[in-house]
Amino acid sequence: MRVLAVDDELPALEDLVRMLEASPAIGRVESAASAEEALVALGDGAAIDAVFLDVRMPGLGGLELARVLRRFERSPAIVFVSAFDDAAVDAFEVAAVDYLVKPVSRVRLDEAIERAARRAAPEAPAASDDETLAVDALRGGGTRLLPRSSVLYLQAHGDYVRVASSEGRYLVRARLSELEERWAAHGFVRVHRGFVVNLRRAVEVRPRLNGTAVLVMADGSEVPIARRHVGELRRKLGV
Repeated sequence: MRVLAVDDELPALEDLVRMLEASPAIGRVESAASAEEALVALGDGAAIDAVFLDVRMPGLGGLELARVLRRFERSPAIVFVSAFDDAAVDAFEVAAVDYLVKPVSRVRLDEAIERAARRAAPEAPAASDDETLAVDALRGGGTRLLPRSSVLYLQAHGDYVRVASSEGRYLVRARLSELEERWAAHGFVRVHRGFVVNLRRAVEVRPRLNGTAVLVMADGSEVPIARRHVGELRRKLGV
């Protein structure tokens, strides 16, 4: 896959290029220090599959550039990479496949590259199978569209569900049982009366003396496992 990285801050651009080049899914990385430079690169006949794009830049901003790219006959996949999360909803309105918040982790960048690759592949379906969830940020307010693949676990929280993801902690007005049923086919299982976990983001089961256990997630957080779920969970994880 051939990609274009766009950021007006040189250190941030160099870091992004370095991380993209380290991915085996990417064959070549082009770079541009502005939206205007990006348009020149895209207009030179280069077959760019995905654009990793900053939101706030002098002159033509990232959102404006994305709207221009959507009018291309063969529009590249768009991944926003920003130090701010206040443009997440606008980003998904222009059909971005992901929205990364700086500093970007290797795990989140790899997820975004995978989603961009599916979007760019000719045989891929037009719509991504990575559902998004509208959540309320616990800090700073606002609403974000959170990719399901970034969710580590869900916790019952009164009339809400607390969503723990690799991007932060959020709230969504829903029942835990509703999300459990909706996402069961995507690796989400009940491990406790108040917790549903994404087994794809689990790394270790740690037993406790009373027959219970805790499940360690990819970010180091621990989720309690009820005694009656321990055996079944070990079988599912092959441990």
